[in-house]
Parts: sequence; structure tokens; C-alpha cells
Amino acid sequence: MRASPDEKKWLVETGPKQDSREKKAICSTDHPIVTETIIKTLNAGGNAADAAIAGCMTQAAVQLTATNHTGTVAILYYDAKTKQVHELSGGGVAPAHLPIFRTVPSGFGGWAMPGSPAPHACIPGFMPVMGALHERFGSKPWSSLVDDAIYWAEEGHPVSSLEYGLMHWDKPFIHYLPESRELFSPNGHLVNVGERFANPALAETLKGLSDEGPDYFTEGNWGQDFVAYANNLGWEITLSDMTAFPPRWNEPLRYPHKGYEIAQLSPPNYQAVFSGFVLGVLNVLGYQDMEPGSSESIYTMAHTLRWGLHEIGYVNDPEFFGVPADQWLAPTYHRHVASIIANSWPKVDLTDHVVRTGGLAALAAAGQQAGDRNDTRVPQGSCEFNVVDSEGNWVQLMNTAQGGGIPGGVVGGVPMMGSHAQMGSFSGLSSWQIQGIRPRVAIGSTMVLKDGAPIMSLGSPGNCYCTVPQVLSNIIDLGMDPPKAVNAPRMHPLAENYGLSIESRIAPSVVKELTSLGVRVGSMVNYDWDMGSYTVAWRDQESGKLNACVDPRRTGVADGIA
Repeated sequence: MRASPDEKKWLVETGPKQDSREKKAICSTDHPIVTETIIKTLNAGGNAADAAIAGCMTQAAVQLTATNHTGTVAILYYDAKTKQVHELSGGGVAPAHLPIFRTVPSGFGGWAMPGSPAPHACIPGFMPVMGALHERFGSKPWSSLVDDAIYWAEEGHPVSSLEYGLMHWDKPFIHYLPESRELFSPNGHLVNVGERFANPALAETLKGLSDEGPDYFTEGNWGQDFVAYANNLGWEITLSDMTAFPPRWNEPLRYPHKGYEIAQLSPPNYQAVFSGFVLGVLNVLGYQDMEPGSSESIYTMAHTLRWGLHEIGYVNDPEFFGVPADQWLAPTYHRHVASIIANSWPKVDLTDHVVRTGGLAALAAAGQQAGDRNDTRVPQGSCEFNVVDSEGNWVQLMNTAQGGGIPGGVVGGVPMMGSHAQMGSFSGLSSWQIQGIRPRVAIGSTMVLKDGAPIMSLGSPGNCYCTVPQVLSNIIDLGMDPPKAVNAPRMHPLAENYGLSIESRIAPSVVKELTSLGVRVGSMVNYDWDMGSYTVAWRDQESGKLNACVDPRRTGVADGIA
């Protein structure tokens, strides 16, 4: 069934978006229906926690390529009453008493390069986080926060061109198991752009969740069905495994920068270590005084990101490893690294080297291949949003399809992706086979505080580890307003062969100058969806009013209550 004309508001496409300004309550999300649900919840008297729960429930019903009800959720929550920032996180953990379990082979069907790992199964973490947030900060009845998700699962949501493209990208994965094929291709083909994607089995599951609460997914009928499904596939988990790794309330990792305090998720999330290190080194190098978009600023950023990428290989669960965050965030260390970068620039023109080793026609390909892009077609997906209510309670949240469930499986209409964490790899997403250890992940949830209270929050799916410091630097170091900072070109870290993937909105003269410095500039589209989809909320420090914006790279919407 195609969307009617009055439903076109839910078919947002990529491109420039309208900001929301001067509001008393605000939100920015990756999907128009999610924004609508959050505003509806706030208007009904819900607080930021209520709105966040309702938003997550709905998001997992209308963005099945990016999130689901079994994935990972990580939250920064500012409680206006106590003036405290809390961290709540929960993601899938693989039971250490069992070997790693996969449902699809490595290198399957062209969606993963030969030899690359396939996602592995792990215990779902999404719903326990929702329950923990509701128990501590929620004010509305649980069932009321599931209503919108039930509606959209029953009625179906209109499929945007971005969602269709992502389904097509993931097609080998989502068609590997018969139950997933039935969900994503109900008539033998993917749901087309503009048609409604309904999921009646999910609606029935969510009705059980509404009646019985979040334990329905761990100890109730859905949890029991999940265990039976896993056992049938050969993964010998028990119902007790479903509650063995509860979500955790932690203190976020904080560090100062230019008169502000930045709060991000604590290790084994490595975003704070990476961002704090990069911003500190850039500060010593005088990045704030460089011309934006110049060869000097791009070269400096690319090298600093590259060094940071090496550092995060040492971030693991602090309950099992030493995690020297203080050293990574120390100004003395930043000065040391900055001195090495500043004193190792080329002394000669390296253009001939780039031409002889890559050839002019190969420069773009070299940059793409070496720019740390995820071109392996491993399924991936995440959603970010911000909510601030009229009382000043503030949520920055990521919910993601990654990190939970059985790869490619479907239970009660809930599709699953599993975990991408490799076992004991040096960098990237990594875990160890130790009972209760949490995997190393990159989740970009960020709050910027002034005098202990948030003045801005932001986050993004899609290479957030390297793009968060770029957007923060644009705002804090270079003085850009958030929409301009989000719009600016973004890059990957410099690769081992000096390849640099950067969005293609830099001047030809700058490309030439970078080539003379030995950098193989890779060709990316002007706005690359894989470089993230930022949602930002911020408070005007003069008027006290709230504002929000979203990224042109995907299909988000910002809105608020006047």
C-alpha cells in the first residue's frame, strides 16, 4: 500500500533540513516519525526519559535497517533536579561459557570481503536498558510508551529512498535466513519506496511487551521464544543467560576543553578517549587558527585522527584491563604528540611520489581503499537522538541494531543483527572471551557542559569515532554554529598508505597542495551518508531557549514545543 498525500511528511529525503529554534522543549532524531512520537509524548506530560523510551520503541519499529528491539542502547541523561549527568549503557554480551556462534559464514555472498568476520550472536541488551531508564527516571505508565510503536508496526511506515537503499545494501544478509526473507521481502521483493512496511508479528510482540513490561524480553514469552530459536539453531543458551548481563549505570568520562566540559561515555566505549586526545592535540597544534578547508588544516586533522586511531587499541573494559584515560587526556601528552606531528612535515614536494606509486587515475581509488571506510557490506545501523524537556532534563542517546541477538534471525517480528565485535583484535570493535567482559565499542553520545549544566548535546551513527571530534572542533574551536558545523565536509583518519577519504567539497588547489604533501586524496561524494547523521540540541546562552538541527546526509527531523 502506497503512502497517501498527507503522509508525505514521513517521507523525508536526504538534503538540507529545517532547524527548530527558540523552543522550551526540543528534540532532533534520525526519523520524522520518531520525532513526532517524542513531541507527542512531551505534549502528553511525559518527561525526557519518557520521550526517549517512546522514541526508541518507535524507532526500532520504523527503522529496521538501523536499529531493533534487541540491539545496544547507550544514554547520557542529565537530571535537572540533582544537576547530575548519568550514563546508562547495555549491549549484547556473548556468554563466555559457549563458543562464538554465527549464522552466516565469513565472506558470505559478497557482503563481506573474504576473510573478514561475520557478526556473531550475543544476548540482547535493548529492552533491559529501557526498563532501567523507566524505573529510575520515567513518569508515564510503561504501556503508554509502547503505543506508538504498536501502531506503526501494525499500520506500516512509508519507506524512504534511503531506507530502501539500505535494505538493498543489506540484501544478502537479510535474505540469508528464511524468516528474514519473509519479513523484508513479503511479496518476494523488497518493500518499494513510498510503500508501507508493516510488521504485524512485531505488533503482537509489542502488545505483550506493553502488558508485561520489559521483562517480557528477558523472562517472558519473547525471551523464552528467543532461547528456543537459538537452541534450534545450535546456540545452547538458557533463559538465565538473558539476565546475566544487566545494564549499567556509570559515571561518564569528562574532560575540559576551551572553557567547557565535555562528557562522553566511559570505557570500554572509546569515543571519549579518542575525542579528548584529538581535541587536545589539535589545540596544541593551533588548529583553531588555521583556515578551515585549507591543506594545512586537513593535513593536521588527518594526521591527528590517525594517531588517535592507534591509541584506542588500548581501550578495553576497565574491570578487566588497565585503561589509562588520564594519560590520554593529559596536556603534557598532547604537547608531546603535537610536537612530533608538527616537526615531521615533508620538506620536499611529494607529487611525483604519489603519481609514480599510484598514478593519477588511481589516486581516488587509493584514498577510498585506504581511508578506513566500511566498504565490506557488513550490515550496520544505528540511530541517534536528543531530547530536552521543559524542566531541563536532557537525553542524548544511541540505539543501534548492532550488538544484540542472532545475526539475520527474526523472533516475534524482531529482526536481529548480532555483534560486529571481533575477538581480541587490536583496534576497532573488539571483545575478549572472559565472563562478563564488555566489548570495546564506539558510540558518539556527547554532552557539552558549562558550569555543570548541558548547553549542547550531539551524536551520530556512521563513523562517529572520527567525526565527533571534527564536529566538536568546528563548533568550539572554529566558532561555527551547529548547523554549519554539521554541514561541513568530514574525513576519515589518514590511512597507512597516505590515502585520505574526505567528502569532495574541497578546492582543487587544496587537493593539489595535499598531493604535494604526499596525501592520496580519495574521491567521496559531496555528502556521504556513511559519514554519519548528526542530531544536535543546544541552548542559547542569552535567551535560554532551546534549538535543534539535523544532518543533511540522512533523513532526520528537528522539532520542538514553543
